[in-house]
Amino acid sequence: MKYLIVGLGNIGPEYELTRHNIGFLALDKLADDKGVVFEHSKLANKTEFKHKGRTIHLIKPTTYMNKSGKAVNYWMKELKIPIENILIILDDIALPHGKLRMRAKGSDAGHNGLKDINQSLGGNNYARLKFGIGNNYHKGQQADYVLSNFSKDQLNDIPERLDKVADMILSFCSIGTQNTMNKYNE
Repeated sequence: MKYLIVGLGNIGPEYELTRHNIGFLALDKLADDKGVVFEHSKLANKTEFKHKGRTIHLIKPTTYMNKSGKAVNYWMKELKIPIENILIILDDIALPHGKLRMRAKGSDAGHNGLKDINQSLGGNNYARLKFGIGNNYHKGQQADYVLSNFSKDQLNDIPERLDKVADMILSFCSIGTQNTMNKYNE
């Protein structure tokens, strides 16, 4: 069994610790835990590892957030991974900071990365793991907010939250979306 785990974010050091890059941070944490290193490949930085007899492919698209679908679609076809074995990790302003929520499918809720993935895959029938980043911004400042760095207080609890994200990813690959939702959703 093969799985494709996609962390959404933007490439470049100026985006490294921004709220919008939580997907990249989550996959960096999991890769570090598993002792694997990302390598530049077509449309993404990619690595893989084995877990309980499954091959888990991690990608961080290098297409920037708004064109994430191109990388997801390419690697899904290249690796011959069915849509039910895809999990997208992303930020969500509708959830309080640090809150984690997995969904089996759903709308893009205004998230440009998901919007592009929906268009590329022809639907929204794939699992996603949302990491709450809160919505502490003034009207019209959403783009600035998601592209700004986490506050010092928020950074303090990120490692513990990323540990839980890693557990949820491995759970998704082992016991599926519904069981993982039942076990971990907050």
